[in-house]
Amino acid sequence: MAVPRCNPRAGGNMLQTSGLTHARITRLPATLRFCQIAQDARGRGWMRKVYDNRVRAMRLVAILNLAGLAIVTASAQTQQIQRSDRVLRSGIDVVAVTATVFDAEGRLVRDLPREAFEIFEDGEPQTITQFTSERVPVGLGVLLDQSDSMFGQRMVDARAAVEQFLFELLSPDDEFFVLAFNHYPHIITRWTRTPGDIRTALAEIKPSGGTAIYDAVVGALPMIGRRTRERAALVVISDGADTASDLTVGEVRTSLLRSDAFVYAIAIDSPSRQAINTRVNPAALGEITGQSGGRTEVVQDIDGLRAATARIAEELNSQYVIAYASPRATDGKYHSIRVRVARPGYKVRARNGYVGVARPRSE
Repeated sequence: MAVPRCNPRAGGNMLQTSGLTHARITRLPATLRFCQIAQDARGRGWMRKVYDNRVRAMRLVAILNLAGLAIVTASAQTQQIQRSDRVLRSGIDVVAVTATVFDAEGRLVRDLPREAFEIFEDGEPQTITQFTSERVPVGLGVLLDQSDSMFGQRMVDARAAVEQFLFELLSPDDEFFVLAFNHYPHIITRWTRTPGDIRTALAEIKPSGGTAIYDAVVGALPMIGRRTRERAALVVISDGADTASDLTVGEVRTSLLRSDAFVYAIAIDSPSRQAINTRVNPAALGEITGQSGGRTEVVQDIDGLRAATARIAEELNSQYVIAYASPRATDGKYHSIRVRVARPGYKVRARNGYVGVARPRSE
C-alpha cells in the first residue's frame, strides 16, 4: 500500500498480534483530504504541528494495514501451532522460549538433555513442562532493504544469498515470507514453501527511496503472529542506517516483547565511501536483535553475506525449544526471562523477557 505523503521531500517515510489491544484504522480517503487541506495551509505555523502529527499517524496506520490489520483486539484463545504429531502447544498460560547454546570456544552445542537447562522468570526458577532438542520447523521472514543504495549488483547478490539461505540451508518443512522495505515496508510474499514464489517476488524488487528498518520490523510482526510453525525468526538484510522510520528503536523493542521471534540482522557495511549518516548502525541493530535472542553481524561483501546467512541457518538448525507454565503469562505486564545451562563455560542466547497478553473479561 502506498502511504499518502504531503511533503515530497520528506524522508518518508507480537508472540501474537493480539498484543495490540486497540488499533483504530482511519479511512485513507479522509487522510488524503486532510493532506490537501494541510498543504493549502502550510504557511500557517499553527497548522504545521497538526499536519506533522497527522501525517505520522497516517504512515503508522499504513504499516499496520500492509499486514492486513483492520481492527485488532486482545484475544485469550489458546494458540495451537501445528506442525506434526510432536506439537509443542503455546497456550495462554504457557511461555515458550527458543534457546541457542554455545560452549566456551563459541561452538554450537546440540543434544543437551532437559536436565541440563534451568529457566527463570523474574528471577524465580521455573519447572520446564515441554522440551525438545530436535529441530522444530521455523516460520521465517526475510526483511530485505530495497532502498536506492541497494541498486545494481548489490541487489543481485542479495537475491542470490536469500535464495541459497532459504532453499539450500534450511529445511523443506520451514515456511517463509519476504518483506521489502525502503521508506516504508511492503510484504511481497505471504507465507510460502514454494521456491518459485520467492524467486518471482525477489526478481520484481526495484531499489529506490530511503531506509525504514524499524518500521519494517514492526510491520512484519503481524505476519509472525499468523505463522503455522512453532518457532519464529526474522532476518533483516540492509546496507544502511535507518533514515526514514517513524518508529524509534525503543518502540521496536517494546513491540518485540509481545513476540517470540528471534531477530537477526546482517548489516552490509561496504568499504566504499558513504555519508556518515547513511552507514549501517550495528549498535542500534544490536539493541533490537539482542533482546530477542538473535544477533547482528556486519559484513562487507557478497561472500560475507553468504557466510553470515550460513551461520544463521546453522543456529536455526541447532536450537532448543523450552516451555514452562506461568501464572503471570496473561497479566499484561513485563517479565524477565533467563535461561541457563549449568555447565562450565556454556552460554545461552534466548529472549530476555516478554509482556503477557492480557486475558479479556468473560462475557
